[in-house]
Amino acid sequence: MNNGAKIGVSVVAAAVLLGGGYAAYALVSGDSGSGKEEAKKPRTVVAEPPSQELAASGATAFLDAWAKGDLFGAAKLTDDPDKAQAALQAFQDNVKPSAVHLTVGGPTTAPSPAASKSASTPASASASAAGSPAPTGVLESFKASVEFAETGTPWSYNGVLGVVKMSDGTAAVHWAPSVIHPRLDAGETIAVKPVYATPAAVTDRKGKPLTGYPSLVGLLNQLKSAAPQDGDPANAGSGVMISTPATTSGGKATEEKVFTVKEPRPVPNLKLTIDADLQSAAEQQVTAQGGKPASLVAIEPSTGNVLAYAFSPSTGQNRAFSGGTAPGSTMKVLTTAALLEAGVTPTTGMPCPETTMVTGKAVTNDEPGAHPDYTLTDAFIHSCNTSFIEKGKDVLKPGSLPSIAKDVFGLGLVWHTGLTNFDTDIPVEGNMAGAASEFIGQGKIRTNPLGMASVAATVQSGVFRQPILIPGSAQTPAARNLSPDVLNSLRSLMVKTVQSGTASEVRPALPAGSGAKTGTAEVDTSSAANSWFTAYSGNLAVAAEVEGGGHGSAAAGPAVSKVLAVGNRG
Repeated sequence: MNNGAKIGVSVVAAAVLLGGGYAAYALVSGDSGSGKEEAKKPRTVVAEPPSQELAASGATAFLDAWAKGDLFGAAKLTDDPDKAQAALQAFQDNVKPSAVHLTVGGPTTAPSPAASKSASTPASASASAAGSPAPTGVLESFKASVEFAETGTPWSYNGVLGVVKMSDGTAAVHWAPSVIHPRLDAGETIAVKPVYATPAAVTDRKGKPLTGYPSLVGLLNQLKSAAPQDGDPANAGSGVMISTPATTSGGKATEEKVFTVKEPRPVPNLKLTIDADLQSAAEQQVTAQGGKPASLVAIEPSTGNVLAYAFSPSTGQNRAFSGGTAPGSTMKVLTTAALLEAGVTPTTGMPCPETTMVTGKAVTNDEPGAHPDYTLTDAFIHSCNTSFIEKGKDVLKPGSLPSIAKDVFGLGLVWHTGLTNFDTDIPVEGNMAGAASEFIGQGKIRTNPLGMASVAATVQSGVFRQPILIPGSAQTPAARNLSPDVLNSLRSLMVKTVQSGTASEVRPALPAGSGAKTGTAEVDTSSAANSWFTAYSGNLAVAAEVEGGGHGSAAAGPAVSKVLAVGNRG
């Protein structure tokens, strides 16, 4: 369907003629043939309005010359021939009409400024600055019908011309960008450009509609409004576009289609990786946190497909993808992988002192007392901070955690998920004192449920697959995989955490065989810690965070367990 067929009269010319000052453009009258002196006499706008007959004849002469393609002649019939000719030529070159039909409609009055795209006019402003007297003009409406070789349907719209009287007694069209089209403002351009069809609907992976999910509103709007500009040219249509550069549109370039010349080839509905059943469960869990901000992501480990993501409040930041906070002890999954690769085994002794010092501060554990007989298994399932810090100082290097995070788990790579996301940041510290905090998911580490769900997915499948929202999207690979021995040990530790460790509190709600890791992230000593939980079951991995939710199994754990219970039934 063609749009732009009926467009209201612009207020631009009206604002100049009926409400504001006006610069006296000096034109040379060179057509009188009355001698050299008269030929050089300036031709200027006068305050006296033209008669209705004179205004109509001036408008008709201008429109006739433009329609015939005599752009030089048409420009001479305006009060600013240079600008008029440049603009008319740009219209001819960029819009490329096969024919232009223009007809005077008769005198009209100024519309309400609210009906105009812009109530301000550069000409009026410059005239006021010049301090010249305000002339009185006549507004003449006209009808335009622009034809294109590609279509038999003309582009029809209504326009308006401001007509003023000149010092030689003739009429001239006051030049403004809106003469060409009532939606065109100063600084904007008009041209025919390729246009592509957008999906008629965006559905989940099974074809179910995705409307009604608050967390998906931004993604759906983005997909529906963003045409695939890198699509196949054979699928492109074309349209008349008015483009506004960033310098005149508040820092963001915009485009408005005012007419479809050629319809683009239709495209089928877009199926996302999202699963409506899991999305519904995710939305319920983030809104069930007693008003605390929360977010959750579910990923299919075998593909990297994002099956659900949700955040609350849904009108705020998409914390699931764009958040960036410390993940607490969920990061011990990566630290443990680094320790295992360094030769530590599940039965290696990892004593758990009651406190240890990091950068001059005492670090304690959630579990009271000292446990000198702990092994790696004990330290992991009970999440002993001091064990990981002490053993990390002994066998790891400051760059060990960032290295394995990037090379094996893909954290620190640039992800292209299909939606704006924050890529996990694990800085390489210059010394072991700084790195020690990172071993327990504190310090300068910043991540989100997207990153930590991907960690659980990588452990479950053994291969990092970058999360994506659109099936078939390119996925950035990691450099390598964990060895089978390390991977099996890591899986065993996460399963034992559910069976008898810090995740055992939510074990009844978790599917059998689930592996998990809790996290309690201290981000502000004056408020409750953030609750984190990452887990997998079958071909599904889920991570959640709840701001101020306390221990990992207190808030994030139950949320994750309920989503895992829905299962991946794709």
